[in-house]
Amino acid sequence: MSSGLPRPGVHFMMGNFACVEAAILAGCRFFAGYPITPSSEIFERACVRFPQVGGIAVEMEDEMASVAALIGASYAGAKAMTATSGPGFSLMMENIGLAFIMEAPIVIVNVQRAGPSTGIPTLIGQGDVMQARWGSHGDIETVVYSPSSVQEFFDLTIQAFNTAERLRTPVIVLTDQLVGLMWEKVVIPSPEEVKVVERKIMDARLLSTRLPFDYTVDVNPMPIVGTGCRVNIDSLTHDERGYPTTSQEISEKMLRYLLGKIRNHARELWLYKEFMIDDAEVVVVAYGSTARSALNAVKQARSRGIKAGLLQLITLWPFPSDVIEKVSQHVNALVVPEINFGQLVHPIREYAKCPILEVNWAPGSLIEPNVILDAVGVAAA
Repeated sequence: MSSGLPRPGVHFMMGNFACVEAAILAGCRFFAGYPITPSSEIFERACVRFPQVGGIAVEMEDEMASVAALIGASYAGAKAMTATSGPGFSLMMENIGLAFIMEAPIVIVNVQRAGPSTGIPTLIGQGDVMQARWGSHGDIETVVYSPSSVQEFFDLTIQAFNTAERLRTPVIVLTDQLVGLMWEKVVIPSPEEVKVVERKIMDARLLSTRLPFDYTVDVNPMPIVGTGCRVNIDSLTHDERGYPTTSQEISEKMLRYLLGKIRNHARELWLYKEFMIDDAEVVVVAYGSTARSALNAVKQARSRGIKAGLLQLITLWPFPSDVIEKVSQHVNALVVPEINFGQLVHPIREYAKCPILEVNWAPGSLIEPNVILDAVGVAAA
Protein backbone atom coordinates (compact mmCIF):
# COMPACT_ATOMS: atom_id res chain seq x y z
CA MET A 1 0.00 0.00 0.00
CA SER A 2 1.23 3.51 -0.79
CA SER A 3 0.62 4.54 2.82
CA GLY A 4 3.08 1.93 3.99
CA LEU A 5 0.48 0.39 6.31
CA PRO A 6 0.21 -3.41 6.44
CA ARG A 7 -1.79 -4.89 3.59
CA PRO A 8 -5.09 -6.36 4.89
CA GLY A 9 -5.83 -10.02 4.24
CA VAL A 10 -4.44 -13.45 4.93
CA HIS A 11 -0.66 -13.69 5.06
CA PHE A 12 1.95 -16.36 5.74
CA MET A 13 4.27 -14.56 8.12
CA MET A 14 6.94 -15.01 10.77
CA GLY A 15 5.81 -14.18 14.28
CA ASN A 16 8.47 -11.52 14.78
CA PHE A 17 7.45 -9.85 11.51
CA ALA A 18 3.77 -9.97 12.50
CA CYS A 19 4.64 -8.17 15.73
CA VAL A 20 6.07 -5.23 13.77
CA GLU A 21 3.08 -5.02 11.43
CA ALA A 22 0.75 -5.02 14.44
CA ALA A 23 2.75 -2.27 16.11
CA ILE A 24 2.43 -0.12 13.01
CA LEU A 25 -1.34 -0.62 12.93
CA ALA A 26 -1.49 0.27 16.63
CA GLY A 27 0.15 3.60 15.85
CA CYS A 28 3.69 2.89 17.02
CA ARG A 29 6.25 5.01 15.21
CA PHE A 30 9.36 4.68 17.38
CA PHE A 31 11.52 1.62 17.98
CA ALA A 32 14.74 1.58 20.00
CA GLY A 33 16.57 -1.65 20.60
CA TYR A 34 19.69 -3.76 20.65
CA PRO A 35 19.86 -6.97 18.59
CA ILE A 36 19.61 -10.28 20.44
CA THR A 37 18.42 -13.67 19.24
CA PRO A 38 15.70 -14.80 18.89
CA SER A 39 14.13 -11.32 18.76
CA SER A 40 16.48 -9.69 16.23
CA GLU A 41 14.01 -10.03 13.35
CA ILE A 42 11.70 -7.57 15.12
CA PHE A 43 14.46 -4.97 15.16
CA GLU A 44 15.46 -5.73 11.56
CA ARG A 45 11.88 -5.52 10.33
CA ALA A 46 11.28 -2.30 12.25
CA CYS A 47 14.36 -0.74 10.60
CA VAL A 48 12.74 -1.39 7.22
CA ARG A 49 9.08 -0.78 7.98
CA PHE A 50 9.03 2.14 10.41
CA PRO A 51 10.62 4.64 7.99
CA GLN A 52 8.02 3.60 5.41
CA VAL A 53 5.26 4.94 7.67
CA GLY A 54 7.11 8.03 8.85
CA GLY A 55 8.56 6.37 11.94
CA ILE A 56 12.02 5.87 13.39
CA ALA A 57 13.96 2.74 14.35
CA VAL A 58 17.27 3.26 16.10
CA GLU A 59 19.93 0.93 17.49
CA MET A 60 20.97 1.90 21.01
CA GLU A 61 24.20 1.09 22.80
CA ASP A 62 22.49 -1.40 25.10
CA GLU A 63 19.14 -2.57 26.42
CA MET A 64 19.00 -0.16 29.33
CA ALA A 65 19.43 2.76 26.95
CA SER A 66 16.74 1.30 24.71
CA VAL A 67 14.07 1.60 27.41
CA ALA A 68 15.35 5.06 28.36
CA ALA A 69 14.88 6.10 24.72
CA LEU A 70 11.33 4.73 24.74
CA ILE A 71 10.48 6.79 27.80
CA GLY A 72 11.82 9.92 26.12
CA ALA A 73 9.97 9.19 22.89
CA SER A 74 6.78 8.53 24.83
CA TYR A 75 7.00 11.91 26.56
CA ALA A 76 7.58 13.48 23.16
CA GLY A 77 4.19 12.11 22.14
CA ALA A 78 5.12 8.90 20.29
CA LYS A 79 3.95 5.36 20.81
CA ALA A 80 7.18 3.45 21.39
CA MET A 81 8.40 -0.16 21.65
CA THR A 82 11.46 -2.37 21.96
CA ALA A 83 12.19 -6.09 21.64
CA THR A 84 14.69 -8.30 23.41
CA SER A 85 15.32 -11.74 24.92
CA GLY A 86 16.32 -13.04 28.37
CA PRO A 87 19.73 -11.42 29.03
CA GLY A 88 18.59 -8.14 27.48
CA PHE A 89 15.36 -8.27 29.50
CA SER A 90 17.45 -8.48 32.68
CA LEU A 91 19.30 -5.33 31.67
CA MET A 92 16.05 -3.47 31.00
CA MET A 93 14.63 -4.00 34.48
CA GLU A 94 15.89 -0.81 36.09
CA ASN A 95 14.34 1.37 33.42
CA ILE A 96 11.13 -0.65 33.29
CA GLY A 97 10.71 0.42 36.92
CA LEU A 98 11.51 3.98 35.81
CA ALA A 99 8.81 3.79 33.14
CA PHE A 100 6.35 2.59 35.77
CA ILE A 101 6.92 5.45 38.23
CA MET A 102 7.05 7.97 35.36
CA GLU A 103 3.84 6.50 33.91
CA ALA A 104 5.31 6.15 30.42
CA PRO A 105 3.12 4.02 28.12
CA ILE A 106 5.65 1.81 26.33
CA VAL A 107 5.67 -1.77 25.02
CA ILE A 108 8.46 -4.28 25.66
CA VAL A 109 8.49 -7.54 23.67
CA ASN A 110 10.50 -10.39 25.17
CA VAL A 111 11.06 -13.37 22.85
CA GLN A 112 12.16 -15.83 25.53
CA ARG A 113 15.02 -18.24 25.02
CA ALA A 114 16.74 -20.90 27.09
CA GLY A 115 18.62 -19.74 30.18
CA PRO A 116 19.89 -18.94 32.74
CA SER A 117 22.61 -16.49 31.75
CA THR A 118 23.32 -16.80 28.01
CA GLY A 119 21.69 -20.23 27.99
CA ILE A 120 20.99 -21.58 24.53
CA PRO A 121 20.60 -18.36 22.51
CA THR A 122 18.57 -19.76 19.62
CA LEU A 123 16.25 -22.22 21.39
CA ILE A 124 13.04 -21.97 23.38
CA GLY A 125 12.54 -21.22 27.05
CA GLN A 126 9.86 -19.88 29.40
CA GLY A 127 12.13 -18.78 32.19
CA ASP A 128 11.27 -15.07 32.34
CA VAL A 129 7.73 -15.36 33.69
CA MET A 130 8.49 -14.38 37.27
CA GLN A 131 11.05 -11.79 36.19
CA ALA A 132 8.39 -10.08 34.10
CA ARG A 133 6.40 -9.55 37.27
CA TRP A 134 9.03 -9.19 39.99
CA GLY A 135 12.24 -8.25 38.14
CA SER A 136 12.25 -4.56 38.95
CA HIS A 137 12.83 -3.46 42.53
CA GLY A 138 10.14 -1.83 44.62
CA ASP A 139 6.37 -2.11 44.45
CA ILE A 140 5.32 -2.19 40.82
CA GLU A 141 2.57 -3.95 38.88
CA THR A 142 3.06 -5.25 35.36
CA VAL A 143 0.71 -6.21 32.56
CA VAL A 144 2.05 -9.25 30.70
CA TYR A 145 0.49 -10.99 27.68
CA SER A 146 1.63 -14.41 26.42
CA PRO A 147 0.81 -15.44 22.81
CA SER A 148 0.84 -19.06 21.60
CA SER A 149 0.55 -18.42 17.86
CA VAL A 150 1.55 -15.90 15.22
CA GLN A 151 -2.03 -14.61 15.11
CA GLU A 152 -2.07 -14.12 18.87
CA PHE A 153 1.33 -12.42 18.69
CA PHE A 154 -0.15 -9.98 16.17
CA ASP A 155 -3.36 -9.40 18.13
CA LEU A 156 -1.68 -9.09 21.53
CA THR A 157 0.85 -6.56 20.25
CA ILE A 158 -2.05 -4.26 19.39
CA GLN A 159 -3.66 -5.11 22.73
CA ALA A 160 -0.43 -4.22 24.52
CA PHE A 161 -0.30 -0.76 22.98
CA ASN A 162 -3.95 -0.15 23.80
CA THR A 163 -3.49 -1.22 27.42
CA ALA A 164 -0.33 0.87 27.74
CA GLU A 165 -2.13 3.97 26.48
CA ARG A 166 -5.32 3.38 28.45
CA LEU A 167 -3.54 2.83 31.78
CA ARG A 168 -0.44 4.93 31.03
CA THR A 169 1.94 2.16 32.02
CA PRO A 170 4.59 -0.11 30.46
CA VAL A 171 3.21 -3.38 29.05
CA ILE A 172 5.14 -6.57 28.26
CA VAL A 173 4.46 -9.09 25.50
CA LEU A 174 6.14 -12.26 26.77
CA THR A 175 6.43 -14.59 23.82
CA ASP A 176 9.04 -17.29 23.11
CA GLN A 177 11.43 -18.49 20.43
CA LEU A 178 8.94 -20.84 18.79
CA VAL A 179 6.22 -18.23 18.30
CA GLY A 180 8.74 -15.54 17.35
CA LEU A 181 10.43 -17.56 14.60
CA MET A 182 7.43 -19.62 13.47
CA TRP A 183 5.86 -18.97 10.06
CA GLU A 184 2.09 -19.27 10.25
CA LYS A 185 -1.12 -17.87 8.82
CA VAL A 186 -2.08 -14.47 10.16
CA VAL A 187 -5.11 -12.38 9.26
CA ILE A 188 -4.34 -8.66 9.11
CA PRO A 189 -7.42 -6.43 9.36
CA SER A 190 -7.81 -3.12 7.60
CA PRO A 191 -6.82 -0.02 9.60
CA GLU A 192 -10.52 0.86 9.93
CA GLU A 193 -11.19 -2.45 11.68
CA VAL A 194 -8.46 -2.03 14.28
CA LYS A 195 -9.50 -0.57 17.61
CA VAL A 196 -6.73 1.84 18.57
CA VAL A 197 -6.70 3.54 21.96
CA GLU A 198 -5.25 7.02 21.79
CA ARG A 199 -3.47 8.73 24.61
CA LYS A 200 -5.25 11.19 26.87
CA ILE A 201 -3.17 14.36 26.71
CA MET A 202 -2.86 17.06 29.36
CA ASP A 203 -2.67 20.50 27.76
CA ALA A 204 -1.62 23.78 29.32
CA ARG A 205 -5.20 24.94 29.81
CA LEU A 206 -6.15 21.77 31.68
CA LEU A 207 -3.00 22.02 33.78
CA SER A 208 -4.06 25.51 34.92
CA THR A 209 -7.10 24.02 36.62
CA ARG A 210 -5.63 20.89 38.24
CA LEU A 211 -2.49 19.21 39.54
CA PRO A 212 -0.54 17.03 37.09
CA PHE A 213 -0.57 14.03 39.46
CA ASP A 214 -3.98 13.71 41.02
CA TYR A 215 -3.77 10.53 43.09
CA THR A 216 -7.54 10.37 43.56
CA VAL A 217 -8.39 9.72 39.89
CA ASP A 218 -8.17 6.54 37.81
CA VAL A 219 -5.50 7.59 35.28
CA ASN A 220 -4.04 11.05 34.83
CA PRO A 221 -3.73 12.56 31.32
CA MET A 222 -0.14 12.75 30.07
CA PRO A 223 1.83 15.98 29.57
CA ILE A 224 3.82 16.06 26.32
CA VAL A 225 7.14 17.86 25.94
CA GLY A 226 7.05 20.96 23.75
CA THR A 227 3.36 21.68 24.07
CA GLY A 228 3.69 24.39 26.70
CA CYS A 229 2.54 22.01 29.42
CA ARG A 230 5.37 22.35 31.94
CA VAL A 231 5.44 19.51 34.45
CA ASN A 232 8.26 18.05 36.54
CA ILE A 233 8.57 14.33 35.80
CA ASP A 234 10.69 12.51 38.35
CA SER A 235 12.04 9.04 39.13
CA LEU A 236 11.77 9.79 42.84
CA THR A 237 8.63 9.49 44.91
CA HIS A 238 6.81 12.69 44.00
CA ASP A 239 3.92 14.75 45.21
CA GLU A 240 0.87 15.87 43.22
CA ARG A 241 2.94 18.59 41.55
CA GLY A 242 5.60 16.10 40.45
CA TYR A 243 8.32 17.18 42.87
CA PRO A 244 10.37 14.75 45.03
CA THR A 245 9.27 14.19 48.60
CA THR A 246 10.28 12.08 51.60
CA SER A 247 6.74 12.05 52.97
CA GLN A 248 5.53 8.54 53.77
CA GLU A 249 1.95 9.79 53.47
CA ILE A 250 2.51 10.96 49.89
CA SER A 251 4.48 7.80 49.12
CA GLU A 252 1.42 5.78 50.08
CA LYS A 253 -0.90 7.93 47.96
CA MET A 254 1.40 7.69 44.95
CA LEU A 255 1.88 3.93 45.16
CA ARG A 256 -1.80 3.21 45.75
CA TYR A 257 -2.53 5.23 42.64
CA LEU A 258 0.18 3.57 40.49
CA LEU A 259 -0.64 0.04 41.64
CA GLY A 260 -4.36 0.69 41.57
CA LYS A 261 -4.31 1.59 37.88
CA ILE A 262 -3.66 -2.10 37.18
CA ARG A 263 -5.16 -3.83 40.20
CA ASN A 264 -8.47 -2.01 39.82
CA HIS A 265 -8.68 -3.12 36.18
CA ALA A 266 -7.36 -6.66 36.66
CA ARG A 267 -10.53 -8.45 35.62
CA GLU A 268 -10.76 -6.37 32.46
CA LEU A 269 -7.17 -7.30 31.64
CA TRP A 270 -7.58 -11.06 32.10
CA LEU A 271 -7.49 -12.86 28.75
CA TYR A 272 -7.71 -16.64 28.53
CA LYS A 273 -9.15 -19.46 26.43
CA GLU A 274 -10.94 -22.61 27.51
CA PHE A 275 -10.97 -25.86 25.56
CA MET A 276 -13.24 -28.75 26.59
CA ILE A 277 -13.50 -27.44 30.15
CA ASP A 278 -17.20 -28.02 30.80
CA ASP A 279 -17.06 -31.71 31.72
CA ALA A 280 -13.33 -31.98 32.37
CA GLU A 281 -12.01 -33.91 35.34
CA VAL A 282 -8.39 -32.94 34.67
CA VAL A 283 -7.45 -29.52 33.31
CA VAL A 284 -4.09 -28.57 31.85
CA VAL A 285 -3.11 -24.97 32.57
CA ALA A 286 -0.60 -23.73 29.99
CA TYR A 287 0.59 -20.59 28.23
CA GLY A 288 2.68 -19.59 25.23
CA SER A 289 3.95 -22.33 22.94
CA THR A 290 3.35 -24.94 25.62
CA ALA A 291 -0.39 -24.42 25.16
CA ARG A 292 -0.04 -25.85 21.65
CA SER A 293 1.41 -29.12 22.94
CA ALA A 294 -1.13 -29.12 25.76
CA LEU A 295 -4.08 -28.88 23.37
CA ASN A 296 -2.70 -31.81 21.36
CA ALA A 297 -2.32 -33.81 24.58
CA VAL A 298 -5.85 -32.97 25.72
CA LYS A 299 -7.30 -34.14 22.39
CA GLN A 300 -5.37 -37.41 22.65
CA ALA A 301 -6.57 -37.86 26.23
CA ARG A 302 -10.18 -37.40 25.09
CA SER A 303 -9.69 -40.06 22.42
CA ARG A 304 -8.62 -42.43 25.22
CA GLY A 305 -11.67 -41.70 27.33
CA ILE A 306 -10.02 -39.29 29.76
CA LYS A 307 -12.09 -36.17 30.40
CA ALA A 308 -9.36 -33.58 29.99
CA GLY A 309 -9.52 -29.87 29.20
CA LEU A 310 -7.18 -26.96 28.61
CA LEU A 311 -7.09 -23.54 30.22
CA GLN A 312 -4.76 -21.34 28.16
CA LEU A 313 -3.65 -18.30 30.11
CA ILE A 314 -3.00 -15.32 27.86
CA THR A 315 -2.74 -12.66 30.56
CA LEU A 316 -0.07 -13.89 32.98
CA TRP A 317 0.08 -10.69 35.06
CA PRO A 318 -2.00 -9.41 36.73
CA PHE A 319 -2.52 -13.04 37.62
CA PRO A 320 -6.04 -14.32 36.83
CA SER A 321 -6.64 -15.69 40.33
CA ASP A 322 -10.43 -15.92 40.06
CA VAL A 323 -10.17 -17.93 36.83
CA ILE A 324 -7.88 -20.52 38.45
CA GLU A 325 -10.06 -20.72 41.53
CA LYS A 326 -13.24 -21.20 39.51
CA VAL A 327 -11.85 -23.89 37.18
CA SER A 328 -10.09 -25.82 39.95
CA GLN A 329 -13.25 -26.10 42.06
CA HIS A 330 -14.82 -28.51 39.59
CA VAL A 331 -11.93 -30.80 38.64
CA ASN A 332 -9.88 -33.51 40.30
CA ALA A 333 -6.50 -32.07 39.39
CA LEU A 334 -4.62 -29.42 37.42
CA VAL A 335 -1.59 -30.23 35.28
CA VAL A 336 0.83 -27.32 34.81
CA PRO A 337 3.49 -27.80 32.11
CA GLU A 338 6.20 -25.14 31.75
CA ILE A 339 9.52 -24.90 29.94
CA ASN A 340 11.21 -24.09 33.24
CA PHE A 341 11.44 -25.72 36.65
CA GLY A 342 8.39 -24.09 38.17
CA GLN A 343 7.37 -20.44 37.78
CA LEU A 344 3.72 -19.68 37.05
CA VAL A 345 2.82 -22.79 39.04
CA HIS A 346 3.49 -20.83 42.25
CA PRO A 347 0.54 -18.41 41.96
CA ILE A 348 -1.54 -21.27 40.53
CA ARG A 349 -0.88 -23.26 43.72
CA GLU A 350 -1.91 -20.25 45.78
CA TYR A 351 -5.41 -20.11 44.28
CA ALA A 352 -6.12 -23.68 43.15
CA LYS A 353 -8.70 -25.70 45.06
CA CYS A 354 -7.44 -29.08 43.89
CA PRO A 355 -4.16 -31.05 43.65
CA ILE A 356 -1.57 -29.88 41.10
CA LEU A 357 0.84 -31.94 39.03
CA GLU A 358 3.84 -30.02 37.68
CA VAL A 359 5.50 -30.87 34.37
CA ASN A 360 8.89 -29.23 34.39
CA TRP A 361 10.85 -29.25 31.14
CA ALA A 362 14.41 -28.06 30.66
CA PRO A 363 14.69 -25.16 28.18
CA GLY A 364 15.92 -26.03 24.72
CA SER A 365 12.88 -27.66 23.12
CA LEU A 366 9.10 -27.58 23.18
CA ILE A 367 7.42 -29.93 25.65
CA GLU A 368 6.26 -32.94 23.65
CA PRO A 369 2.51 -33.66 23.78
CA ASN A 370 3.10 -37.24 24.98
CA VAL A 371 4.87 -35.92 28.09
CA ILE A 372 1.83 -33.82 29.00
CA LEU A 373 -0.47 -36.72 28.06
CA ASP A 374 1.36 -39.00 30.48
CA ALA A 375 0.94 -36.42 33.24
CA VAL A 376 -2.79 -36.12 32.46
CA GLY A 377 -3.07 -39.90 32.75
CA VAL A 378 -1.37 -39.87 36.15
CA ALA A 379 -3.60 -37.02 37.35
CA ALA A 380 -6.71 -38.85 36.17
CA ALA A 381 -5.80 -42.15 37.83
